[in-house]
Amino acid sequence: MPRIPRFFIDDPRAAYHVISRTALPGHDVLGDEEKDHLLNLIRWLSQVYFVEVYGFAIMGNHFHLLCRMLPEDQFSDAEVKRRIRLYYGKKRKIFFYEEMLKKWRNRLASLSRYVQDIKQRFSRWYNKRVERKGYFWADRFKSVIIETGEALLNCLAYIELNPVRAGIVEKPEDYRWCSLGYRSRIGTGKTFLSLDLGLPRYEGKTEKERFEFLREFVYGKGGLDEPDKGTGEIFRQRVRYFTESLAIGSRRFVKETTTKLKGIIRLKREKKTKKIKKFTEVNMDIVFI
Repeated sequence: MPRIPRFFIDDPRAAYHVISRTALPGHDVLGDEEKDHLLNLIRWLSQVYFVEVYGFAIMGNHFHLLCRMLPEDQFSDAEVKRRIRLYYGKKRKIFFYEEMLKKWRNRLASLSRYVQDIKQRFSRWYNKRVERKGYFWADRFKSVIIETGEALLNCLAYIELNPVRAGIVEKPEDYRWCSLGYRSRIGTGKTFLSLDLGLPRYEGKTEKERFEFLREFVYGKGGLDEPDKGTGEIFRQRVRYFTESLAIGSRRFVKETTTKLKGIIRLKREKKTKKIKKFTEVNMDIVFI
C-alpha cells in the first residue's frame, strides 16, 4: 500500500489541513476520555511549537487539524528557551548552547514534528492505559495545503461540520471536541485557537465579532439555519476536495504551489473551479496528485 502523502511549502500563506486515522478497528476507538486527552495534547503542544491553530475536530477514529506553521526567524532565542522549558517542564535542568537552540528552532517550526509529537505522545498514553503494544495510528498523517483567506474559511467550516455530518449532534457547538464547540464553551480570547484567517473583512473586528461571523458562516454552509432550503447541504456531505487534494486556493496560489512541488512529485493539474463554485461564493482552484 502506498504511503499517504504529506507536503509542506515555505509560504506564509500556506496553512495545512491535517488528517490522521487510527489503526484500530471500529468507529468509536476514541471515547470521551481519549478525546479529552488528545485535545489537551494538541492544546499544550500548540503553545510549544511555532504554530497557529485555526480549528480541529476529534472524531471516533480520526482527527482533523487546521493550522499554519510560523516562520522560525520571528522568534527570539529567549522565546525558544521558554518553549523548550515548557516542553520539558520545570523539574528538568536544561543547559542551552548555540547548536541546541538552532536544532530546536528548526524543530519547533516543523509541521511534521508537531503532528508526530501529538500522535506519539497519545499512542504511549493509550497503550499504557489499556496495556497493549503496537501502532495506534494508521500510517503517516495526510496534509492538504490550504491558502489562508477564503479557502481557509471554507475548509474550517467543513471541519467544524464533521460531528453534524456524522449525525452525532445537530449543531457543531454542541460537540465538545470540535473547535466551534470548544470556542463556545471556553469563550473568545481564552483559547489556543486563532481567528486570524487572513480575511480582509475581518480587519478591525473584535474577537467576539470574528467568532460570530465564523459561527454564521458555518451555519450557512451547513444549512443549519434553514435546513429545508438545503443551502448548505453539500457541506453536510463528504467533500473530497478538502481531504484528498494537494492544494486549494486562488489560481495564483495553486500554480505557485504546484511549481514548488514539481521537483518532489509528479503532478496532474486539474481545474475544478466550476465544481468548487457550487458550494462557495468565490472562485478557487484545486490540484490533485
